[in-house]
Amino acid sequence: MLVKFTSSTSGQIMMFAQTARQLLDIVGKECNARGVITTEQLPGAIERLRVAVADEKGLSPGIDEEPNDVTESDDHDQPSRVGLRQRAYPLIELLVWTSKEDGFVLWEAAKDF
Repeated sequence: MLVKFTSSTSGQIMMFAQTARQLLDIVGKECNARGVITTEQLPGAIERLRVAVADEKGLSPGIDEEPNDVTESDDHDQPSRVGLRQRAYPLIELLVWTSKEDGFVLWEAAKDF
């Protein structure tokens, strides 16, 4: 199932429900078929996602750079693991752009997930 996140000011992104659930859990939201991250909640949501990403990699929470798509490895038989950083980046960017214009973000799915 897909979950669509729509910004009142910036645009929209879609992701699989499993990833959306992980990110919304970090933000502290229930995974209902429809929901909102209000203007007032955006700064906290951005910070929680950044801290979670930093905790995964042992980085500083202020990371703003785009994640690498491919992890360099000497063992080419092992597929690259897609981490929380890569999964969270599109949502963090959507939230940041939306907060710059005092907007809000809605999400919608076919059912609760």
